Amino acid sequence: MTSQSSTGRRGQQPAGEVGLRQLLESAQANGAQQPQEWGGDSAPTEPLQVTPTRRATHRAKPGERPAPPTRRPISGPPAQRLNRTVLKRAGLAVGAVLAVTGLAYAVDLVLSSGEVPRGTVVAGVDVGGLDTEAADTKLRAELAPRADRELPLRIGDVQTRLVPAAAGLTVDWDGTWARIGKQPLDPITRLTSFFTTRDVAVASGVDDAALDRQLTALRVHDRPSVEGTIAFDKARPVAVAPVPGRVLDTPAARTDLIDKWITGAALDLPVHPAPLTVRPDAVDQALREVAEPAVRAPIVFAGKGGSAKLDPEQIASVLSFAPDGQGGLAMAVDQNVAVGLLAPQLAPSEIEAKDATFALTGGKPTVVPAVVGDKINWPKTFEQFAALLAAPQERTGQAIYEKVEPKLTTEAAQGLGVVETMGTFTTNGFSGPSGVNIKVVARKVNGAVVKPGDTFSLNDFTGPRGTAEGYVESGIIDHGRPSTAVGGGISQFATTLYNAAYFAGMEDAGHTEHSYYISRYPAAREATVFDGAIDLRFRNNTPHGVFIEAVTTDSEVTVRLWGTKTLNVESVTGEKTKPTEPTTIKLPKGKDCIASEGAPGFTISDTRIITDKRSGREVSRTTRTVKYDPIPVVKCE
Repeated sequence: MTSQSSTGRRGQQPAGEVGLRQLLESAQANGAQQPQEWGGDSAPTEPLQVTPTRRATHRAKPGERPAPPTRRPISGPPAQRLNRTVLKRAGLAVGAVLAVTGLAYAVDLVLSSGEVPRGTVVAGVDVGGLDTEAADTKLRAELAPRADRELPLRIGDVQTRLVPAAAGLTVDWDGTWARIGKQPLDPITRLTSFFTTRDVAVASGVDDAALDRQLTALRVHDRPSVEGTIAFDKARPVAVAPVPGRVLDTPAARTDLIDKWITGAALDLPVHPAPLTVRPDAVDQALREVAEPAVRAPIVFAGKGGSAKLDPEQIASVLSFAPDGQGGLAMAVDQNVAVGLLAPQLAPSEIEAKDATFALTGGKPTVVPAVVGDKINWPKTFEQFAALLAAPQERTGQAIYEKVEPKLTTEAAQGLGVVETMGTFTTNGFSGPSGVNIKVVARKVNGAVVKPGDTFSLNDFTGPRGTAEGYVESGIIDHGRPSTAVGGGISQFATTLYNAAYFAGMEDAGHTEHSYYISRYPAAREATVFDGAIDLRFRNNTPHGVFIEAVTTDSEVTVRLWGTKTLNVESVTGEKTKPTEPTTIKLPKGKDCIASEGAPGFTISDTRIITDKRSGREVSRTTRTVKYDPIPVVKCE
């Protein structure tokens, strides 16, 4: 029988297989594991199972050796042994390359120590590969001057400039070098730095207060929105479309300036649209529902014995529209303009209130009765105006009148005790233009009443003294030199009034003498005034009223104070002392030069002695000392 392999039919196996089977069974019995390789193939995933087979019918002859078991080779084929050799050689090559690369990396790291990383560009300045000291010098030379150069700015359509240093912006060198950093250790970064660049932003030093001031100053370029509104073309209302404005976005602009000023390039600063509060539909609504009905017909106010009318164009002139805070438009009426149009038409129907005053009848003062006024109360009258504007047809309202009581009633004037002269004074010697001004101010003051305890002010009572009030240009003394001015000569009236109050025993509430003595006035007992600056004031310190009478002729002015006389007044004038000689001034001939012979200066005093009229007891004694400057000699050459 032919010998079969170990995979032959069951019951037929070579004699050598018996030994192998016994060996495996022995191994299994001892817990041995099957080998991982068998004849060079992968081991099975499970232990080898040996199936018992029948003994072969062939038996060895006596003295014949059993056939050996079949064995597989323990080594692979020749191709596999070749692949292993190639891989070994490739590994050696890769190791060599890595060793060379590592050496190159180490050499590059050592050689670049102390240098700026390759490819580094700071605000457009290339410093990569430079020694740090050289790089710092280059950066400072290039970047530091930029802080003092004007930086162009655009805010919307506005172009302006600022100097970074003035805005508190400089280079923070420590911060910038911190951003530049040291040599990178990453080999990939070091390799790519040979053919790439790295942009580094400059760190800015910021003076917050200076930068905030500059940003605040830039807000002048803000453009507020123009709200939609209603305008009038004569009597025709027209809708005005809104125009959006802009507002500087301060926080964003601050960031942009800090981050980008170093480039020196023009910066577009960010802006916000300025808010609009009026809705477009609200404009159309106000046009249809308010403006157009308001001017559809005239408005009339009926008064006592007359009426006043506003035609549509006049109505339009007093109307305006503004945001109402809720997205719409509110109409407003300018009552002052409306009254200016209506009041003259109804003025004849009004009665002005007049205070009681006094008149001289037979040389004695008598009371002129007060007049109670009857005037239109325009604020109350205009309470009807809004309804009249909206009225479709009947557009007539009633003017509302009310009584106006005078400040000094007839009864109050009768109780003031104005019965006799308290003090009087007269001056003369004025010229034509001065006479005009003295007559104007005398007519104004004549009839004034000063209540007990009140203070009379000449400037307050007369008000402005200009050409509109009837005053003309006349002679004055300006810094010791003769000159002219509108209202010249009023000081003569002031001196006259001052002396009348002086002898009436009135309390001096403030007056100023001339700097230079004028011979027609009593020394140390005279006064000057200047419109809005130098005043004459006296207080009525009696329990009775004071009535001022002021009358003029072509050459003199007299002022009398009427009331109840309880005091006598005496004036004692001292001697002139401490004389001073005048200086000489030479001026070119012309209208600005008025020749003068000059006069010496001196010091003098006046003492006012007041006694009780009834008992003769001295009430007070007051001395006033005045120093007059010399009047310069003026020569016109």
